Amino acid sequence: MAKIKVAHIITLLELGGAQENTLYTCEHLNKNKFDVILICGKGGILDDKTKNIKTYFVKELIREICPLYDLIAFIKIYKILKKEKPDIIHAHSSKAGIIGRWAAYYAKVPVILHTFHGFGFNDEQNYFIGIIYILAERLTAKITDKLVAVSYENISKGLKNKIGNELQYTMIRSGIKLQDYQIDPAINSGDVEKKKKEFGIKNESVVGMIACFKKQKAPLNFIKTAKLVCTEKPDTKFMLVGDGVLRKRIEAEIKKLNLEKNVILTGWRKDTSEIIKIFDVFVLTSLWEGLPRVIVESMAAGIPVVATYIDGTREIVQEGLTGFVVQPHETEKMAERILRLLNNPDLRKKFSEEAKKRVQEFDIDLMVSQQEKLYLSYQ
Repeated sequence: MAKIKVAHIITLLELGGAQENTLYTCEHLNKNKFDVILICGKGGILDDKTKNIKTYFVKELIREICPLYDLIAFIKIYKILKKEKPDIIHAHSSKAGIIGRWAAYYAKVPVILHTFHGFGFNDEQNYFIGIIYILAERLTAKITDKLVAVSYENISKGLKNKIGNELQYTMIRSGIKLQDYQIDPAINSGDVEKKKKEFGIKNESVVGMIACFKKQKAPLNFIKTAKLVCTEKPDTKFMLVGDGVLRKRIEAEIKKLNLEKNVILTGWRKDTSEIIKIFDVFVLTSLWEGLPRVIVESMAAGIPVVATYIDGTREIVQEGLTGFVVQPHETEKMAERILRLLNNPDLRKKFSEEAKKRVQEFDIDLMVSQQEKLYLSYQ
């Protein structure tokens, strides 16, 4: 049987779950059955991870709406697809999802798939911008063979907004390499202590968040929460792992609240699977998500979670069993939950043990095998 050629298309290879999963899929699809190409924007922190993947960088494929760049990106992707003649295109992220699927449609690619790692519209944005995204997704769904969701909330939200129909949707969880996050005191407890030492942490409690510094992740709420916690427990360390457009505002807020000794900004890191193990509590202040993979990573490492009650988070964090949830912007409640965990080692242990039991469906190799099965279903 001839190999199936699959083209993955994603906007930008930032440090995030959608990007890391796409790269992993491209590298680990069965090479006896699939040929793979990747099409993406230029300038992401993970660009250097494509050296083993046949990759086309399209510099005009950017996150922001820009009619001129969007048109150029469409034309370039169309030409790549006409040249490569894939059997399937699998698009990811909002911008690449729309431009890539229409380029594939006009290039007459036989099968068009798209994964929603969350939606481009949300309650926090301008109403009319949201309507434009919804209408674009509705229209583009009509040329899409299968819509892949990473959470049941994704499917409900899509159907509620009349994006596709029930038969178009399928669910494939966003996966992680579970064993990379497991802490075995007999094997890697020394590594944890070494990582703490790297950041100058001794016996202090550590509260951490891993996120891009953008509006979606609400990192300023993380800083406000840190202030509330440090008022009660002044020796607590807060680590914010990532970077982005809100960095200067975050730095200003840290200075304003006199948190220079409490908050550590690490910048972008590629060792997040090691950093996460030094946290006593993991926090996510996001305003919207698809399925936040960092929460799955935390749970796999046995780190209790305090997160906002949004989209896919509802399917991962079980209130009072594996962690705590609060509504977006509820910094006082978030601080209270964090303090409850920091002051109660037995509760942390209970959440940790329960969390590790509940992440098996998020195995990244299971994710790849489910995608392979989906691709083969069209042959």
